[in-house]
Amino acid sequence: MERPVPVPDAATAPYWAAANEGRFVMPRCTQCGRWHFYPRALCPHCSSEKLEWSDCSGRGTVYSYTVVHRAPSPAFAAELPYVVAIVEVEEGPRLMSSVVNCAPETVRIGMKVRAAFRRVADDTQLPVFEPA
Repeated sequence: MERPVPVPDAATAPYWAAANEGRFVMPRCTQCGRWHFYPRALCPHCSSEKLEWSDCSGRGTVYSYTVVHRAPSPAFAAELPYVVAIVEVEEGPRLMSSVVNCAPETVRIGMKVRAAFRRVADDTQLPVFEPA
């Protein structure tokens, strides 16, 4: 079974396009200057429509995590066990991703991480995080 891949829409296409180039980006409001994630049409802080996609540092901290030992579908069975984490990036937002390139038992809350990219299809890379 093939692993599902993201289906970009109007709001998320810049995010996925940047990931496919190996860049970590997030929307930032040009009105109030704050970053946010997940992508949406209005700034969640000031309701402005003046948003731009900007490159981010890619650095963050594990805010919370879990280790998955039972695959939600056969497409993920080969990856077991794996870490799903909430990462707080330096720019402020928190997002869900995977922590890779380390043993799951070494992941800790407060662990410093950096963005990396994992190719899951010919035309798709997913942003993930690895120990910094």
